[in-house]
Parts: sequence; C-alpha cells; structure tokens
Amino acid sequence: MILLGIKTDPIENRYSFSWLFDIVADEQIPFVQLGSFFELYSLEDAYFLELRRLADQKNIRIKSVFTAHRELGGFFYDNPYMEKVARAGYEKLIHVASILGVDYCGSNPGAVYRDQKDLKNKGIEKYLAHMKELMHLAFEKGLKGLTIEPMSSLSEPPTTPEEIDLMISELNYYHEKFPHKTVAVYLCGDISHGLADQNYRIVHSNIELFRYGIPHMAELHFKNTDSIFHNTFGFSEEEMKKGVVNLEEIHEMLLKNREKIPVDELVGYLEINGPKVGRDYSDPLLEKAIRESLRTLKRVFS
Repeated sequence: MILLGIKTDPIENRYSFSWLFDIVADEQIPFVQLGSFFELYSLEDAYFLELRRLADQKNIRIKSVFTAHRELGGFFYDNPYMEKVARAGYEKLIHVASILGVDYCGSNPGAVYRDQKDLKNKGIEKYLAHMKELMHLAFEKGLKGLTIEPMSSLSEPPTTPEEIDLMISELNYYHEKFPHKTVAVYLCGDISHGLADQNYRIVHSNIELFRYGIPHMAELHFKNTDSIFHNTFGFSEEEMKKGVVNLEEIHEMLLKNREKIPVDELVGYLEINGPKVGRDYSDPLLEKAIRESLRTLKRVFS
C-alpha cells in the first residue's frame, strides 16, 4: 500500500502552513513534503523548529523536503558563480531537512540552456561529482537518502531510461563503496512526466518512465496531465475527465512491483499548483481543489 501526503507548493504566497496542516489533518493525510520557497535559503534554524512543532501539534509528519522552482540547476551552466550558489543552496536544503527530521531531501538535477546543449554531458558530470560529496553531508545530517526527479525534457536530465540508469547507478555505486559514510540516492517519481519531442511525438510515455523508475523510487509526486505533458493539474471530477493519468493503473502497477520498491514506506505527494495565484477570485478556490484531489487519491490508494 502506498502512503499519501501533500507537497506544500500551492500555499506559497497565499496561505499559511497552519491553514494547510488543518486541511490535511482533517482529510487524515499523515505526510507532508516541504516544497522550497525563496526565503528558505536564508531563514534561521528557529523558523524550521517552529514549523516542525506546528506539524507535530497537528499529528502531521514532514517527511521530505524537495525543491519547487528549479533553483538548484547551477551545476549545468558551466559558470563557477552559478555552480557555487547551487552547491550552497543544496547544502542549505539538506540542513533544513535535518532540522525538520525528514527522511529524504531532493531536487531535479537542473537544466542545460537550450542554446548550449553541448554542455549537457559536462553538466551531468559536475552534478554527479557534487552529489557524491552531498551524499556524505546528508549522512552526517541523519537523512535516509537524497532523491532525484526524472523530468520531461532532454534539457533536464534524467529523462530517458538511459539517463536514469547512468545517474542512479553511478551514485549508488559510490554509496556501495562508502555505505557507512554516505546515504543512498533514490528517485522521486512523477506520474505526469513523460517525453514528447519537438513534433509532439511521444518518445516515452509517463507510464513507461514511471514504471521504469520503480526499482529506484523512494517517493513520488501525484499530479494529472494532458496527452503531451504540457499542463498539469489535479484530480477533481472535472480534471479527471481531461487528464490522461489513470490512478487505478498506477495503483495496480505499484502493487505488482511492490517487491522491487527499495524502501519500506513509499509516500506519494499530491503536487499541484492549484488555481491562479494572487487573485481574489481564484485564491479562495484552493481549499476545494486540494480536498477534491486528496479525496480522489484516498479512494484509490487507501
């Protein structure tokens, strides 16, 4: 059985953590994945200790920390200033994860500029080199693992099965060499991520890539999408009619492959943006959007 949670992205700039925790507690959703936000990288430790206490008071566990804005992509730009900032940001993210007492901390690796695609392989090499060092830091901070999210573009590795194999195998080969000094690296899967080329041709479907990643998966994101992975949205009755994600198929797939899942607790986090941010007519609709999607997930997975 998969466990359910929610990523905190949709409340950014419009609702408090207390507001969100009340909703997920009422819906009996036990886990939260903290999505990154601008201030996170500068806030003092006391802020996160207070956030952890707030979650504890509402019987919610913050189990994971994961980026929300592609902000740690500086390893791919062949620019020492951007690389330095990305490294500092990742170290801060791991530090925040340790204060919150979570199991996993993760990010999508980054993106090569589309006008500089020849830098992709070099960017992957730099990313992997930094990750090996960050695996030591995560171990020292008490985490269970770091996670990588496969994406939907050849500019944002890993996207293909070959890229997943390359990155995960190299990092976990390193972990096998230093099992008592590093954490393992897993995937944070996403049921809406597939690969469509410039002609809208589906190269790898979202289902294909999700299934391929299961043996490396420690957590995952739940969101709906269209036939070319262009828009993402939730699981209300209306959204289910226009989306291509079949939750029953995902559930059956996970059950059939449960022996391949490398962790004891696999948590799937609802990851939606919700209605348009910053409008008096749309912000009040967020609670309904969250509750409807969570209830759909509970009907399938609980």
